[in-house]
Amino acid sequence: MEDRVNRKKLLAPCDIYKDDQGIVLRMEMPGVTKDGLSVQVDGNILVIEGKRDFWEPQGEYRIREIMPGDFYHEFTLDDTIDRNSIDAKLDKGVLVVEMKLQESQKPRQIKVVAG
Repeated sequence: MEDRVNRKKLLAPCDIYKDDQGIVLRMEMPGVTKDGLSVQVDGNILVIEGKRDFWEPQGEYRIREIMPGDFYHEFTLDDTIDRNSIDAKLDKGVLVVEMKLQESQKPRQIKVVAG
């Protein structure tokens, strides 16, 4: 999976790993609600975009690392991913996108018979 990022918008920190079922993508999204988030598949492109609302503290910032504004990530999916079995869940500020492998791509045990 290749990350082609539009650098004009903010990036959300992202981890991607592979397990026996497929590819799992995790993104940190503090302050983002599901209404402020869009996850789409268009052909072989997975697009994750949204908006993190502005928040101003009662005092003044000493350190500011959580930036408000629009974010955008674009990933190219290869042919091993089943486009119809992509699930997304936002929980406690973390988006988890699970992308299952095509059945033909999953590891399977082959039974050996005596001849």
